[in-house]
Amino acid sequence: MKTVEKINRFFSQFLLWIGGAFLAAMIMLTCGNIFLRLVWVPIPGAYELMGYFGAMAAALALAHTQIRRGHIAVDVLVNSFSKNIRRFLNVTNSALCLVFFILIAWQIGAKGWTLWRTGEVSESLRIIYYPFVYGTALGCAALALVFLTDLLLVLFPGKEVRG
Repeated sequence: MKTVEKINRFFSQFLLWIGGAFLAAMIMLTCGNIFLRLVWVPIPGAYELMGYFGAMAAALALAHTQIRRGHIAVDVLVNSFSKNIRRFLNVTNSALCLVFFILIAWQIGAKGWTLWRTGEVSESLRIIYYPFVYGTALGCAALALVFLTDLLLVLFPGKEVRG
């Protein structure tokens, strides 16, 4: 189990760095666009690129955020339940989220495949954008892997639990 957790952490950290690079690109693009607007020459397609880069930054940070328990959770009611009920709820939540994000990754990947096969390009810049769709699917698949690990940790509580 420890090996799976290490792989999970490494992969999510790697995706987080890539997402951070997209976030840095968004900052540079925004600053460049603001500066160039002062001289009346905005960057063409900046709005379109911001959308793609934002999707990548968010999707690639999902797994790392789940590992760190950074998503919003209101557990006032759940904490009042017994240990067995909380364990059941954790198993149910992890299993449902695992299935949900596997389906999301699959459907987004299928959409990327369609875009790649048809050769569709973006509206303003006329660039291929299926790599951004695949990147979003990868982020969802990585999140599903984290939920799989969470499920295994709840089902086999004697193993090392991450903190």
